[in-house]
Amino acid sequence: MNLDPLISDLRGLIVQARVHVVRSVNTLQVVSNFLIGQRIVEHEQAGAERAEYGAELLKKLSTVLSAEFGKGYSHRNLDLFRKFYLTYSPKIENISQTPSTKITNQKSQTLSGKSELKSHSFPDNRLQISQTLSAKFPLSWSHYVALLGITNEQERAFYEIEAASEDWSLREMKRQINSSLYERLALSKDKESVRKLATEGALISSPRDLIKNPLVLEFLGLDEKDHYSESDLETAIIDKLEHFLLELGKGFLFEARQKRFTFDEDHYFVDLVFYNRLLRAYVIIDLKIGELTHQDLGQMQMYVNYFDRHVKLADENPTVGIILCKKKKDALVEITLPKDANIHASQYQHYLPSKEELRQQLQQAQAEWEEGA
Repeated sequence: MNLDPLISDLRGLIVQARVHVVRSVNTLQVVSNFLIGQRIVEHEQAGAERAEYGAELLKKLSTVLSAEFGKGYSHRNLDLFRKFYLTYSPKIENISQTPSTKITNQKSQTLSGKSELKSHSFPDNRLQISQTLSAKFPLSWSHYVALLGITNEQERAFYEIEAASEDWSLREMKRQINSSLYERLALSKDKESVRKLATEGALISSPRDLIKNPLVLEFLGLDEKDHYSESDLETAIIDKLEHFLLELGKGFLFEARQKRFTFDEDHYFVDLVFYNRLLRAYVIIDLKIGELTHQDLGQMQMYVNYFDRHVKLADENPTVGIILCKKKKDALVEITLPKDANIHASQYQHYLPSKEELRQQLQQAQAEWEEGA
């Protein structure tokens, strides 16, 4: 008797059940922490006059709860629960705004709000998960702890949306935050498009949406001071292909490296060939370890023309060409390429960018855009 199909089926059911249990536990933890933070904030605002009351309250609560439930209720964690509630309560639809209750956050800013999720909402079990509330928190508690460290509301919302939609692990989300993904995407957008990042995440609707400048390749392990060739760079990318695809963004499928095509008896090689299923278009990448030249742009134009005429199908969109280079001058790109060229140049670097530097660039770019508008 062949039991392999049955065993395989049962194995899948067990794995799926375990995943569901883990997610349920994560959701329960997040909702529980939110409600604990809510109770603490409401108790603080019940008439305490001294600023020191909040710190003393957390200390006493920590002593009692830790003795009964363990180290998960330390002073620091209780403070995180409180901060979590203050940060996310405006997003919960079940919290109706009334002038009767005022909640003061850690910066002494005042929020109005009275929660409908009071203790009496759960007379039999205060930790019962409300479907409305749990649906608002798709990530694990560890994810939210990391997100609470982001002070910019739009930036924090962007990473929350992307982490949920792309199923980022905590490690991957931290890497994207540290690599300043939000700022790098925002640099290529106008003010209204930056706002959409915070409500819709990173949407891929045009070839320009694929471009990040710079592209951060710190995971390749190529020391900034080492001498390496374009072949070394290509090999390192292939060795870390999963990481490279994550850095490129959504919808990328890898097809080939050093893809050869021939015409007039001459052979040409495209460094990396991808397909983006969201754009329904080929994306070809050429690697340059030095400064971008007009010859590099002309070569990429030839590659794109070949793919459009001999590779892509009739119902697919035009090929996108991306040149990854160490340095580039925007004026050279602009004067060399036609305005409607489907070719883009992006710098890459082997180290995580300075968030402060990128933020300054973003502020300058937005100011220039507003001035031009």
